[in-house]
Amino acid sequence: MVAVAIDGKEVRGAKNGGGTRVHLMAAIDHGTGAVLGQVSVAEKSNEIPYFSTLLDGITDLTGVVVSADALHTQRKHAEYLHGRGAFYVLTVKGNQPGLHKQCADLPWKRVRAGNKTVETANGRDIERTVKCVSIAEGTNFPRAAQAAQITRKSRPVGTRKWHTETVYIVTSLTPSQGKPAEIGAWIRGHWAIENGLHYRRDVLFREDHSQVRNGEAPRVMASLRNIAITILRLQGETNLAKATRGARNYPDRALKLAGITIS
Repeated sequence: MVAVAIDGKEVRGAKNGGGTRVHLMAAIDHGTGAVLGQVSVAEKSNEIPYFSTLLDGITDLTGVVVSADALHTQRKHAEYLHGRGAFYVLTVKGNQPGLHKQCADLPWKRVRAGNKTVETANGRDIERTVKCVSIAEGTNFPRAAQAAQITRKSRPVGTRKWHTETVYIVTSLTPSQGKPAEIGAWIRGHWAIENGLHYRRDVLFREDHSQVRNGEAPRVMASLRNIAITILRLQGETNLAKATRGARNYPDRALKLAGITIS
């Protein structure tokens, strides 16, 4: 299944013409990292009202899995996605206390792990365990079919003390549509995008240090950064810093990547 992550970011160094913050929310394809759309969030608002506005820009969501953080674990969002023929994979935290308690109170100790991964990354040993259970009708969240418990244990390589985090997920995917390994992969993909896009915009293009402030200019510049990252990702580039330097040093290569040819 195609998966799309919803993620927001405040451009710390930029302000609108009236001195207000610049906050942008984007839809990103899990598989390619391509930015599919972006909207500006008003100063006296938050991301929640812009969820459907952003996704309205994607023509067909049929069969698409949409992942989002706990802020977007909203009943209206769940119904909107169902109406578009999409599925959701949403994180459950304290902003939905009833749903969080329901997930936490499920008999997880009696549930066998559906998927477990072990890896060493960034100097740490990491173990992830995913358990899934079907949710009976009458749950406290619309269209919910499964709840998942993701347990992440990590420790510095060569040490014995583990740090453990537990996260709960709710999804409209049935057990046959979303198996534990797939749900775990979508959540890991979402976290990677959440960190990766922001990190790339800040490190490659120093977005948070940008002094572009007036009117729509900060949003336009963020869109151009998104386009540059998307083009490089779609070209199969894995070292975006090296690819960016190459495009900078050889303008004809940059134009070619953008599909522009000069006779």
